[in-house]
Amino acid sequence: MKAIVISAHGGPEVLTVTELPDPVPADGEVLIRVKAFGLNHAEAYMRSGAWGQVAAVTGIECAGLVEGDPSGKLPVGTRVVAILGGMGRTRNGSYADLVTVPATNVVAVNSQLPWADLAAVPEVYATAYSALHGNLALRPAETLLVRGATSALGQAAVNLAAHHGATVLATTRNPAHAPLLKDLGACDVLIDDGHLAAEVEHRGLAVDALLDIVGNTVLRDSLSTVGPRGRVCQVGFLGGFSPVVDFDPIADLPSGVQLSFFGSAFVLGTPVYPLSDVPLNEIYAQVEAGALRARPTRIFRFDEIVEAHRVMEAGQAVGKMVVVLD
Repeated sequence: MKAIVISAHGGPEVLTVTELPDPVPADGEVLIRVKAFGLNHAEAYMRSGAWGQVAAVTGIECAGLVEGDPSGKLPVGTRVVAILGGMGRTRNGSYADLVTVPATNVVAVNSQLPWADLAAVPEVYATAYSALHGNLALRPAETLLVRGATSALGQAAVNLAAHHGATVLATTRNPAHAPLLKDLGACDVLIDDGHLAAEVEHRGLAVDALLDIVGNTVLRDSLSTVGPRGRVCQVGFLGGFSPVVDFDPIADLPSGVQLSFFGSAFVLGTPVYPLSDVPLNEIYAQVEAGALRARPTRIFRFDEIVEAHRVMEAGQAVGKMVVVLD
């Protein structure tokens, strides 16, 4: 099979197209013929060596057709999406013609959306849905602030929360992105200079819940941004991986404010966080109906993977990018 391997840790240029033996599914696995896969910052971190030793073939999600299922539950030719399950970390991932995935991390899809559109949804929408409804228990009419909203995950969160009936505030560092976020459902857009708490107080806003995709660099400020008994969920590290220096819960965690973390890469598809909890087929139906805007912002060919990673690392995606296979 054709596959893209990490030839050495480094920049986008280390991604190399090569030939590898076809994988064979073991019991409890599904073999998928990949038709398209989404691009994620996690794959750039794995490629660069930031996450240590990982599988040679990266890629944490895909859309494709079942090529084999030893259990017989999924017939050959079934349209599926697959998310995580160790892909790209502990086992070869989706940057390939074929990939084996734990059956717990594979979902049969009813949608007839094009492969590129199918591949734009799984990781970011499953993560956003899990964080919004699991960690934050977001209720209609509550006010949610999405910090890092122009990222693919942020846009999914804005989309889902607005569709759920929440009042959504979105942040960006670039004022030019405000119209995009409002089109996705944000009622207002705040320019993030690292001091959102002061801006929220100045505007007289009340924030019930905050989804933080920027991460540790703004954690103290995020905790101060929500109101009494507010909830903060951290789901990303767009601001970098450095830990919060000298974090002191007594001084830095306001009384009554709840802080949680959702690491989709480690838990989605496990017995505690089954993919059946995420209504992916409902989400696809809403995309088809135009109620959710989840189409890819840019589509690359398999042999354009180096350029795709360069665009992603330069922050030029402004949404979800995908790669389609011939």
